[in-house]
Amino acid sequence: QVQLVESGGGLVQAGGSLRLSCAASGSIFNMYTMGWYRQAPGKQRELVAAITSGRSTNYADSVKGRFTISRDNAKNTVYLQMNSLKPEDTAVYYCNAKGDYGDGRVYDYWGQGTQVTVSS
Repeated sequence: QVQLVESGGGLVQAGGSLRLSCAASGSIFNMYTMGWYRQAPGKQRELVAAITSGRSTNYADSVKGRFTISRDNAKNTVYLQMNSLKPEDTAVYYCNAKGDYGDGRVYDYWGQGTQVTVSS
């Protein structure tokens, strides 16, 4: 089992910034990718940003240039720095971790989600 604990969500005005954190613990062994997804009311969950253990990154077009994902492998923690926030960034943000247990079994875990609300 892998546990993901998120923090850093909240309410911010448009143009403001927030930093999300997600700490992983448990049977991590080999965690390939950590990422952030979000889900707004009435919409499907979508990828926001992801980062591999080698620190290759991938961003949704809607957040490029505003959000930065980073990772501390020693702490098994991923961060999402969100700048120039817009009301359309309002959603529940979920942390995701993909990896394997070292015995051929792969895993794909989700955090409990943290609310980000951007007021206009």
